[in-house]
Parts: sequence; structure tokens; C-alpha cells
Amino acid sequence: MSPKTGHIALAGAPNVGKSTLLNALVGQHLAIVSPKAQATRLPVTGIRTDGDTQYIFHDLPGLLDPAYLLQTRMRQLALDTAARMDLVLHLHPAADAPAPPFEQLAGLKAPITVPILTVYTKGDLLSPQHRSAVEAEGTVVDAGDAAGLDRLLQRVGPFLPERDFEFDPEDVGTQPLRFFVVEYLREAAFDLLEDELPYSFTAEVEEFREAERPIYIRVTLFVERESQKAIVIGRGGQTIKAIGAHARRRLEELIGAPVYLDSWVKALPNWRKSQGALTRFGFPATPPAAVATQEQPIAPTSPE
Repeated sequence: MSPKTGHIALAGAPNVGKSTLLNALVGQHLAIVSPKAQATRLPVTGIRTDGDTQYIFHDLPGLLDPAYLLQTRMRQLALDTAARMDLVLHLHPAADAPAPPFEQLAGLKAPITVPILTVYTKGDLLSPQHRSAVEAEGTVVDAGDAAGLDRLLQRVGPFLPERDFEFDPEDVGTQPLRFFVVEYLREAAFDLLEDELPYSFTAEVEEFREAERPIYIRVTLFVERESQKAIVIGRGGQTIKAIGAHARRRLEELIGAPVYLDSWVKALPNWRKSQGALTRFGFPATPPAAVATQEQPIAPTSPE
């Protein structure tokens, strides 16, 4: 049989389980997970290769009505990426079935040309009777149900075109390690910081010495107000140490090598509303015209 390779979007409203599903599908904690909404800002790409089929999943920012420029660019990036896929999986919580039409959620005036499958997430929260009813509407999954994930892959397979693999079968992701440094720091911020502060938080890698052991990474943590710096640092530096420790553990699990993380905190006023700052942090006004698959792929427990 000819190999099949396809790009699949995991799309939907905020906090419907897109990142959790991506991690379960690829068997690696790539996308950050938080009970708070809007944790995903940039698409995260995960790869799963089974036999003669390579699935390239893209975990997209949640579709919401934007309140400021960062959210506007997140939404546009999600929609532009979805339009370039071979298939869109419209994720929706099973307890809130049926899902609205994807075009309605996305605020589109016309249907997109990409095939759409509705997938109901968090199926473990349903009673058996309710689950049977929801399964009549679409595929029901939960991250801990391997059989359900296999059923989802079986539904996805027929939509993927016949073409050679784009990545080595051992690869699990495409983004550079610097990307995951920022993501894991943001995951820690969502876990350790309260209320609005995680949404005002981002990070930037200033130095990355990959050849050293431990790998040396110097990062700047950005907030929007000077008063927020003390909260991120914490009494006696305890909070910034905890943020760094969380990110370091995630990175060491991903690359299989020890990491030394050197963190500093700065205020960058209103960066979420600044065109220049957003472009600097990877949110261009005009997203790339093609699916970004040119980065050095990563394999499990490999620093390369």
C-alpha cells in the first residue's frame, strides 16, 4: 500500500480539550494543559506514525470573540491554519452535545472547503447511556481511552491523501526546542499564578547553549506592569524558582538531557496590544501562507 500523510487541525472553542487530545495522540506532553481557558496561543504540531500512515496534528488556539490584539491574531492564525489542513476535527465537550456548526463557531460567512469531523471530548464525564446517545452525533473520546483514540484514527485515515511521509517515523513534533521552553514556562504560569496574570505573561529565550551539559538556557519572563514582577518572583524568589523547575522538568522529559534554566523578569507594558511586540513573540499580522513544517523535527528523548 502507498503511504498516507495528512495534516489534521484540532479546532474548537477554548478549553475543549484540544491540547490534552494532542498529547494523548502523540504520546508526548507537547502542548501545555491548563484548566484555565486560552492556554494555547500558537499552534502546536504533533506527529504520530502508525504503519503506513503519518498523522500530523495541529493543536490550534481556541476560537473566541477577541477582546484585544493578541486574541485577534490568535484567532486569525487558527482559522488560516485550519483552512490549509487536509481535515479539521471540530472538538466539542461531550456533555454539551450537540456541537454547533463549525462555521458558526468560527464566525465564517461561508463553509470552508476542508472536510470537518465533529469529535466529542471528555467522554469520561458521561454516563454509559448518555455516551451512547452522543456517539450517534460523532466520535466520542477521552485522553485515557486508547480504544477511543484508535477509533478516532480509523475515522481520520480515509481523509488523508496518499503521499510520502514528511517526517521520520520516530519524530513527535516539528517546533524547535526554544518554542517548548516558552510553552512550558507559560504552562507553569497558568498553574502557579492567579487570575489575569498568566494572560499577561510570556517569555523569550535569550541564549541557548545546546552543546553544554547541562544545556544552558537563559530566558526573560515578560509581564505587562512593573507591579506584576514581584508576583512572578515571589517571596524570596520562590515563585520564579517554581516556574523554572516546572519548565525544566518538562524539557528534560522531552529531550532526555539535563537543563539549567536561568530566568529574569521584565515588564513590557501592554505587550498584548502592541503590534511590534506581538510580531516579536511570533504572532505576525499576516500568518505564513503554508503549513510550517520546515523546522528541525524532534524525536522522543532526543536533544536534536
